[in-house]
Amino acid sequence: MKKVITYGTFDLIHRGHINILKRAKELGDYLIVGISSDEFNELKDKKSYYTFEERRFIVESIKYVDEIIPEHTWEQKATDIQNNNIDVFVMGDDWAGKFDFLKEYCEVVYLSRTEGISTTKVRIDLGDKL
Repeated sequence: MKKVITYGTFDLIHRGHINILKRAKELGDYLIVGISSDEFNELKDKKSYYTFEERRFIVESIKYVDEIIPEHTWEQKATDIQNNNIDVFVMGDDWAGKFDFLKEYCEVVYLSRTEGISTTKVRIDLGDKL
């Protein structure tokens, strides 16, 4: 079985999130999604509308997702890859090059983002300047 992992906050779910999860799943048989914990978001100075548990509930209902794990630190990715026998690590291409150090453990793939949509755009469109 080929295992894939990706990470994100996954707040205000939109078609861009679904696209990256679908495309990540197409790279293997089993998709694990690391969702940023509320505490990790605070460390990143990032605000989410939904709590971790609410975001987990939403993301685990998406048909491409097989398992959810919490993301507590930037550094845990290498450990997660090793502990879960991951074959492919996936992130959006806005992170291109930033996770190349993980090639020591698995294949690293940066997928292009969906044009015209992002959580930031949704927030701005709704009048939220966070």
